[in-house]
Amino acid sequence: MKFGIYTGSRAGDTCAGPADPARIAPLVDELSDGRPFVIREYVRWCGGNTDLEREIGATGDLDHLTMPDDWYVTGGRELDLVLSYLPPVADLDGWLAFIDRALDRYGHLIRYLQVTLEANFPIPHIDGSSPGVIAALTRGLPHARGRVRDGVQVGFSLAEPAEWLGGDDDFWKNLNAFPYADFAAHVDYVGLGLYPDGFSPHDNVYGATVHAVDHLRRRLAEAHFPAGRPIHIAEAGSPSGAHRTIDGQVSSLTALIDASAAAGATQFELFALSDADSASDSPLGTFGLCTGDYVPKPAYETYRSRIRSHSH
Repeated sequence: MKFGIYTGSRAGDTCAGPADPARIAPLVDELSDGRPFVIREYVRWCGGNTDLEREIGATGDLDHLTMPDDWYVTGGRELDLVLSYLPPVADLDGWLAFIDRALDRYGHLIRYLQVTLEANFPIPHIDGSSPGVIAALTRGLPHARGRVRDGVQVGFSLAEPAEWLGGDDDFWKNLNAFPYADFAAHVDYVGLGLYPDGFSPHDNVYGATVHAVDHLRRRLAEAHFPAGRPIHIAEAGSPSGAHRTIDGQVSSLTALIDASAAAGATQFELFALSDADSASDSPLGTFGLCTGDYVPKPAYETYRSRIRSHSH
């Protein structure tokens, strides 16, 4: 597998302080150790909802990312840029115009482009809750495909299996209605957001991970995707606080990576390098390999060693 990480300091609306590029750079260098390494970033379109922009920290998304531009294209790093669709009302024209603006700003940096974030997951601050999300995905991704430079892979991400989320049959019914040439033909990879014990306890993270990847493959086959289309673990993680512990985070991360490799995922991107809020009682606060002050937890060395053993 190829590995990567989200380096920002925010998880949804949880953010105790700004990211520190000077602390981030050496930690990422130590993880990658000269190997190709994917850096995940998010750019969010809120359709003019300025209150939401402020709440989730999206106001400067088209001005800058976490790190300086040239950092993303040096040292073997590869930028995976997520374009997230969060308007209060359906607005396909506005979304396509936003895609154009985002690519005008960051298109020269990207190696992977993800169009929409977990469109099957209807919870606040995730694209599946947004009006018109099916059109945003099925029209937005082919539109972006026509705009990116050669060598950029374009895909989308989905959340964990339906039985974990309360059901996503309507999403798949809509997606299955599109012939191969209209949608699946434009997709290079499909990402999976994977948090088996992220928000509640789970006693078999390895088995849940394998099941999630297999479940996604079955669903993709129904939606006219050919066998062998790459699956990326686009997000994955486990907190060290809330219902978990420091040691529990290590064991969960080990199971997540080993099971993803066994299930045939080609890429694994961890959420996140640092905590959004180490003092928070919410799981969202403590997904980091490091504290909010960039002090490595035991999970940091676990990830570093797993990168060495599973990279190819």
